[in-house]
Amino acid sequence: MAMQLRKATLADIPRLEVLIARSARELSQEYRPAQVEGALRGAFGVDTQLISDQTYFVVEDDGEVVACGGWSFRSTLFGGDAHKSRDASMLDPCTQAAKIRAFFVDPSRARRGIGSLLLERCEKEARRYGFTQLELMATLPGVKLYGARGYAAFGQVNYDVGQGETIEFVPMRKTLSDR
Repeated sequence: MAMQLRKATLADIPRLEVLIARSARELSQEYRPAQVEGALRGAFGVDTQLISDQTYFVVEDDGEVVACGGWSFRSTLFGGDAHKSRDASMLDPCTQAAKIRAFFVDPSRARRGIGSLLLERCEKEARRYGFTQLELMATLPGVKLYGARGYAAFGQVNYDVGQGETIEFVPMRKTLSDR
């Protein structure tokens, strides 16, 4: 059976939580374990607003969830439900950028084009909603994927994940072509 990309549902949350934690712990060699664990308390995690908005997707392989990722027409740039700085206000597609959000891939399926598959779907959906600009907050391991897909980095930020730890993220942007 081929991989299937579909919209995430609330019933997927337990499997998504496991996938996100496993992906973050095994694919984030650029970070110290304490940084990853801190990020899993808020910066990384399931955002049920994305699921409710039907802008979050999963990729399944023989019924197993092997990746997730989405986009948003809301102001929050990153973070799961536990993230403190959430802003559910709607973005204006004429003047603001849609947000690419919460991409995680099963470590056993990494670097096989699944992230690109998800990203293409998210870009297509954002374009359909009228957005011409996209932005995201990349993890250090994610910078290579997004850069290869036309996103440009603009600086680096250190985000406080608690207990005296910070984690580095890279803000990135892309203008969608007219195709």
